[in-house]
This record gives sequence, structure tokens and C-alpha cells, in this order.
Amino acid sequence: MSRIITVTSGKGGVGKSSVSVNIAMALAHHHYKVCLIDGDFGLKNLDVMMGLENRVVYDLNDVIQGRCDLHQVLVKDKREDSLFLLPACKSLAFQNLDAKVMASLIKHLETEFDFILIDSPAGIEHGFDYATSIADEAIIVVNLDLATLRDNDRVVGLLLKRNIHHISMIINRVNIDDIEEGRSLRIEDAKEILALPLLGIVYDDHEMIEANNRGRPIYLEKGHLLQHCFQNIALRMLGQDVEIAKYRKRNLLTRIFLG
Repeated sequence: MSRIITVTSGKGGVGKSSVSVNIAMALAHHHYKVCLIDGDFGLKNLDVMMGLENRVVYDLNDVIQGRCDLHQVLVKDKREDSLFLLPACKSLAFQNLDAKVMASLIKHLETEFDFILIDSPAGIEHGFDYATSIADEAIIVVNLDLATLRDNDRVVGLLLKRNIHHISMIINRVNIDDIEEGRSLRIEDAKEILALPLLGIVYDDHEMIEANNRGRPIYLEKGHLLQHCFQNIALRMLGQDVEIAKYRKRNLLTRIFLG
């Protein structure tokens, strides 16, 4: 049986899709078969982040309408043979999505994949209901600002009501300078407010945006700090007792000569 995990957040703009893509890539790199489901029907951006937009022929609506089967809609990643994307569809509204049909599709995917990751739409509307209805676990992505953490405190309560009790947290876009200078909340504040196991930390880096624009997930950049972040997150998901990735400050001379 596969692990079905929704990656969610009560607030948009926290970098949830970037986190979803790179976790999927990291797990596939460890030879697990992974299906990444784009659950954000309104935006449909995972194919672009993964550089797969030209390979998308069918989408979820084609499967539901019987125009293709499930294997035809799955898009294989160009770099990791065990990673597949199930694209979303802009023309399909959540209120028109038959929960029984989706449950049937997920049941079929469970027989083939070790992990099914659902990139859930932000917020707690129809998309959240859809993503949580088919998941057994949840990863909440947050930033270190009070509004985000308060919104996600409510999300935790909703997940528990849906009998999802395996919930962990990833803190994204952590800026050490902002923490040290008091412009940001601290890691300890997030842990205190949400009282969730900390799965990992992803540090703030402009190269994440560049990687998304290139369609080449940052996990593929060997030796990069963010690759190390997602590597550790994946290992912790697999039950290994590894430390959360530590931030390495570059000294002044390194910044001058290497940029």
C-alpha cells in the first residue's frame, strides 16, 4: 500500500508547490515510485515547475470523461524514471468532481506507487476538501509570519476532524538574517503555535525561483543547500533519524568573490 500525503497550507504564497515538487524528486531519487498529483486546478503549475508542460497530452478531466485511461494521463519525469505527474485541469471545477471517481482512481494508483503526493490548493475551500478526502497523511507548509501560522492552526483542526492524524510541518523560506534581526518569528515560535512535528526546514534562496522558472527542480542541483534540505526531509519521511539541514553562512570574502 502506498502512502497518500497531501501537502497543504491555509495560506497561499508559502511555496507549497515548490516543496511538493522537490520532495517528490527526492523520494524518487531514492528509488521509490512516486505519483505527484497537481491538485490546484485553478493554476495548474506543477508541469511548468518540472519542465514537463510540453509532455502533457491529457489531463484529469480526460480520465473522468473516459477519453483516456489513467496510464495515458500520467507524465513521466525526464530525469527520474520512478516519478510521474498527474496533471490538473483548468476546465474542471472542484464542485463538479465526483469523489467516488477520484477514490477509484486513487485506489488504482495505490497498487502501483509507493508514495502519492497531492499538491493541495491553499485555503480550506473545495480544493482542500478534495485533497484531504483522499489522503491519509498531511504535510503543512508554513512561513515564519504570524498570519500564516494562525491560518494553519485552523487547518490542523480541520485535518484532525477528517481523521488525518499523521500531520507534520515544513517551514519554508527561512531567512536566518531576518530571524537574528527580529524581523521574523523564530523556528521555536512556529513549533509552539502549531505543536506539530518539524519535518524539515527549507531556507530562503532566490535560486528556488530561478529553478522553478527553468523547469529544473532545485533538488537536482548537487551540493546546493536546498538539495540538502529536501534530501533530509525525504530521509525523515522514510523514518531515518537524520538532523534537519543546517544553514551555512558564507563569510564576507566568499560573498565578494563568488557572489
